[in-house]
Amino acid sequence: MKETINNVLNEHIEGMKSLYEDNYIEDLEKIVNLQLESLNNGGKILIAGNGGSASDAQHFAGELVGRFLLEREGIPAIALNTDTSVLTCLGNDYGYDKVFSRQVEALGKKGDVFIGISTSGNSQNIIEAVEMAKKKGIKTIGFLGKDGGKLKNMCDMNLIIPFKSTARVQEAHIMSIHIICEIIEKIIAEKEK
Repeated sequence: MKETINNVLNEHIEGMKSLYEDNYIEDLEKIVNLQLESLNNGGKILIAGNGGSASDAQHFAGELVGRFLLEREGIPAIALNTDTSVLTCLGNDYGYDKVFSRQVEALGKKGDVFIGISTSGNSQNIIEAVEMAKKKGIKTIGFLGKDGGKLKNMCDMNLIIPFKSTARVQEAHIMSIHIICEIIEKIIAEKEK
């Protein structure tokens, strides 16, 4: 048991240290700036993922709409994987690959931002949502893992966590979400003063 715990901790620590060697910090700054530009112009943030990435999408939207660390106005963000009636309707009528693209079509507008979270970078329903976002003039961000998969070349911006382990990718994604929320929140709270 201790060996497993130590192995996971070491893998996590080494992986996080390796992010300094990539463009992680620069990529995060660009992603924050894109979201702030959208929000400042009356846009909103649409987020989607599957499985653990769905949980991350909900967490992300919750921190923005609610609060992360500071009291401030709510920030418009929607996790597209939360409405079971919509998901099951779309899945039944159009197929699971369309559950996010149809929502982007219905809820998104030019100037919004769509964030697709996919540890493989190959989730078909995220790919189709990115394609729909592009048709509507919505900027796209991929929170991806491993080599970035197909989405790497489709999104306007990417945060690629180049770890082999899905669990370590998800840990880095949630840390990144927290960093983004903290920065956006500080900037918005400062404007409200």
